[in-house]
Amino acid sequence: MVGSIEVMTRNSHSNGTISSYNGLEEKLDEFRRVLGKADGDLLKIVGVGAGAWGSVFAALLQDSYGQFRDKVQIRIWRRPGRAVDRATAEHLFEVINSREDVLRRLIRRCAYLKYVEARLGDRTLYADEILKDGFCLNMIDTPLCPLKVVTNLQEAVWDADIVVNGLPSTETREIFEEISKYWKERISSPVIISLSKGIEAALDPVPHIITPTQMINWATGVPLENILYLGGPNIAAEIYNKEYANARICGAGKWRKAVAKFLRQPHFIVWDNSDLVTHEVMGGLKNVYAIGAGMVAALTKESATSKSVYFAHCTSEMIFITHLLTEEPEKLAGPLLADTYVTLLKGRNAWYGQMIAKGELSLDMGDSITGKGMIQGVSAVEAFYELLSQFSLSVQHPEENKPVAPVELCPILKTLYKILIKREQQPCGILQALRDETMNDPRDRIEIAQSHAFYRPSLLGQVEGKTITAKNN
Repeated sequence: MVGSIEVMTRNSHSNGTISSYNGLEEKLDEFRRVLGKADGDLLKIVGVGAGAWGSVFAALLQDSYGQFRDKVQIRIWRRPGRAVDRATAEHLFEVINSREDVLRRLIRRCAYLKYVEARLGDRTLYADEILKDGFCLNMIDTPLCPLKVVTNLQEAVWDADIVVNGLPSTETREIFEEISKYWKERISSPVIISLSKGIEAALDPVPHIITPTQMINWATGVPLENILYLGGPNIAAEIYNKEYANARICGAGKWRKAVAKFLRQPHFIVWDNSDLVTHEVMGGLKNVYAIGAGMVAALTKESATSKSVYFAHCTSEMIFITHLLTEEPEKLAGPLLADTYVTLLKGRNAWYGQMIAKGELSLDMGDSITGKGMIQGVSAVEAFYELLSQFSLSVQHPEENKPVAPVELCPILKTLYKILIKREQQPCGILQALRDETMNDPRDRIEIAQSHAFYRPSLLGQVEGKTITAKNN
């Protein structure tokens, strides 16, 4: 039964002793040795940020390793004081009563009554309070195992060995600047695993992308070799419900293989790759086009033809942009398309595009939506547009035979910017862009990218072989 902290896949001998916990304890011991943990010294893992993926990630670790209380401590930090509104409390009550395992667990923990009171409007629940019982505010329909929740950031991180960044990219810099104050006396740096998918744009000294792992590095001084990015084509709730999933841990060789092995589960396969920043940027890029996909789906009443036309154009733009960002873009084609596909199918950015096109959400509501969390694609649209509109990155226009900013060859990105950021067009503008007679064949855009030396290392912060540092931003 998913959602119970007691649920573990165990093999027992006939004498009743537990044989191997499916190798979990051995895997934990091996990871502890890699990190240099002595016997009796707890391995301390903390998730920072309790959105859907951050909460599921912590719950996966808790389900796997939480039973070994003398060897590992797994906790999650979230801000206190976020109230659960009455409608959400009523829905939460329905979810609880539809799941016998969850209902029994809450009754056993003497926690059920507070949900009854909240359902009746006699009590206010708080997000950190329900998270302790295994309910993520952004993913109410998928109960998790109970989690150890800390609301004091200093207490959560000051001696953590592994810190998991589950924050949106728009909050990462601020929170890790605060964290850095608590790490001034640390002798050794923690290992940081970032789940965040989003980017910022900086224009000085040259136009370049700032990713969450770079924000963390600059804010804390933790060396980049200790900072990893985990991403892949997956949906948080489905992973927790044991749907088969893949992910990729990216970063320096010092830690990534050990972390990949530690995270790997039968239903959650983790590969590793050395290309940290490019994979991280790709994780942000697919959110941009997912919003447009949601708009097209809503405006055409789920027309398979229209959605396929959009997919052809958006993927050609993504391939075009990828050629600007990396010297070997073909290595990213598979992961990028897979991550894009799942986000278009069921991601929150596609959902947001649908709701905007249907008029059920308005842009004035902002990009942090109750029950969904941060819609990272909105800020990513602005960041990619700002970067690719810089004439210093110009490419040759195939028909006009003159240099133009790269964004001029990305009509969907331009349209999304006009809809979401400038608000000069209505959502139906995305269909007008697709149906424009001057729209190039997607194949042409890919051929342009493949036939020219498009790679701009400066976009990822590389200038004359040197990495742009925090002082430049």
